[in-house]
Amino acid sequence: MELTLGIPALLFPAISLTMLAYNARYLAIAALIRQLHKQFEATESSPLKKQIHSLRKRLNIIKNMQGTAIISFLLAAVTMFLVYVEYQGWAKLIFGFSLVFLMISLILSLIEVQASTKALEIQLNNMDQ
Repeated sequence: MELTLGIPALLFPAISLTMLAYNARYLAIAALIRQLHKQFEATESSPLKKQIHSLRKRLNIIKNMQGTAIISFLLAAVTMFLVYVEYQGWAKLIFGFSLVFLMISLILSLIEVQASTKALEIQLNNMDQ
């Protein structure tokens, strides 16, 4: 299979949109952490401790999501350079790594969505009581 400049270039919009979505999740969690911090200082309630633990875990997952997406983006750019200088073998190998990092990022995104759902369940259970 011949790898052309267009193939890795297809990843650029996908990775860029993924990064925007990840940043939006990060900003939402950062705002929630600030809000919960104020509540925790006032009450120090047990459900807030559970939420804070969950948010810490989710923040770490988002950091890893962003990191793997950035590596994927960088490797796609390196692939384009290797195609440009006509190193097809290296280009295919690096492009494969780029796809693997993108898949890891998406799997981490799925894990974070599940953690987010669990955090919402904590809130709903707290409201039921």
